[in-house]
Formats: sequence, structure tokens, C-alpha cells
Amino acid sequence: MRPDDVLQVLRARPFQPFRISLSDGKQYEVRHPEIAIVSRSTVLVGIPGPRGPDGPVEKVVTCALVHITRIEALDGASTAT
Repeated sequence: MRPDDVLQVLRARPFQPFRISLSDGKQYEVRHPEIAIVSRSTVLVGIPGPRGPDGPVEKVVTCALVHITRIEALDGASTAT
């Protein structure tokens, strides 16, 4: 996946929460555009802590763009592949 593909989903207005699926089967939800940072080769995704999506993130995971197999809206509609 290209960085611009992820940025397009993050910058869509109104923002639509989405799920990133990786080649190893892991999935991460991005419920707010502020918890994801896109670089040339990775996406950093903040994982919410005990206070949920409105509190601070508990940890950050790094998703290599080459391992992102799918981005889909949380309502089930595909946004990018």
C-alpha cells in the first residue's frame, strides 16, 4: 500500500473510522484521525488505553505499508485495498 492511500482515508471529511488489516492477520482500528501517523514506509497506530478512544493511548504499533493488505470502513464498506 502507498502512503497516499492511507492519507486519503485519514483526511476524508467527514472522517470515517476504519480498520487496517495486515498480512499476518492482525487488525487495528483507527477511530480518530489523530491516532495514526503515516510515514513513507509505515503507519503508527495508537492503541487506546483503559479510558477508551477519548483518553491517552496505551501503546503505539508500527504497521509496515508493505504488510497492509486491506483498509476497510468499520461499517464494513471497503475504502482501499
